[in-house]
Amino acid sequence: QVQVVESGGGLVQPGGSLILSCAASGNIFSVTTMGWYRQTPGQQRELVASINRGGNTNYAASAEGRFTISRDNAKNTVYLQMNSLKPDDTAVYYCNVQVISYPIEPGVTSYWGQGTQVTVSS
Repeated sequence: QVQVVESGGGLVQPGGSLILSCAASGNIFSVTTMGWYRQTPGQQRELVASINRGGNTNYAASAEGRFTISRDNAKNTVYLQMNSLKPDDTAVYYCNVQVISYPIEPGVTSYWGQGTQVTVSS
């Protein structure tokens, strides 16, 4: 009963910037950790950045210093500000949301968005 929808992907030039957004909705009691992952063909999906409800963040080494993750708890929305983009950043970016739906569903359930393509090229 939880929907996760990403937006903001597209084609950008090297050195450019892009903002990704992800909104979770549905049967949500509380959203704990939210994060962004990316995946290229033939490779494993990898963490780009994550943020918990208290605002603590975690970044992949390749993203730290260039990307900034933030969230709006009132809107159950997470953002990824990407600056100084490189061709190696090209991938499908997926939003992950960890949701507590208690008492309907015990514990924490992880939900994924459908992915949004980010392409960095000249």
